[in-house]
Amino acid sequence: MKKKPVVIFEDADIIIVNKPPLYLAIPDRYAVDKPNILAYLSEFREKVFTVHRIDKETSGLMVFAKNEAAHKHLSKQFRDRTILKYYYTLVDGRMHMAQGEINKAIAHNEVQKDKMVVTSKGKASLTLYKVIECFKHFTLVEANIKTGRTHQIRVHFESLGYPLAVDSKYGRREALFLSEIKGKKYRLGKEQEERPLISRSILHAHRMVLEHPTTSEILTFTADLPKDFAAVVKQLRKWDAL
Repeated sequence: MKKKPVVIFEDADIIIVNKPPLYLAIPDRYAVDKPNILAYLSEFREKVFTVHRIDKETSGLMVFAKNEAAHKHLSKQFRDRTILKYYYTLVDGRMHMAQGEINKAIAHNEVQKDKMVVTSKGKASLTLYKVIECFKHFTLVEANIKTGRTHQIRVHFESLGYPLAVDSKYGRREALFLSEIKGKKYRLGKEQEERPLISRSILHAHRMVLEHPTTSEILTFTADLPKDFAAVVKQLRKWDAL
């Protein structure tokens, strides 16, 4: 059974939720009966308004509104890019810059319709990043997206030659196993089948800063890494440390 969403803040105007991985943000037209955050929140509340989305495989913070005025105010913050959204991700390779920006336009891939691509014909897209921790073969990075393009972080880091460590669309693997991290030191018992540490896009929305729609107070929310992501970092610190 999937882990349930966690409401980390709620008042008369807004709800802040920590979304588990593999949980839809809102109903999908092809999977209307699948668990989703909007339906979960709406079950015991009169009205909940969707402000933004994050991908099914991405975990972390989402904000919802509880009335039309709050929805309008929050939506404007997203349009004006005044809401700050920070993500943790793990990328392949050791990044050569401790921090930087990726300012590359993004558009739909004309050949593979379910993918995005960096192209001069796309919409302006900006990602700021800083390295949090380096390992021998991977880098833990914080990304601050200034625009909200589809798959922005995944496409931008792939364009630099540092795709997400786990990403079935843009990366080099669909899952990450302990055997890959430990190498020759890994041992599996007879008749045992190795399970992946993580088998979804390794991306977590860990921090959000916004203006409260009624009080104008600047609020900051954080969400710890989920179990699968945290397990990967723990093993990297043990077996892939510099």
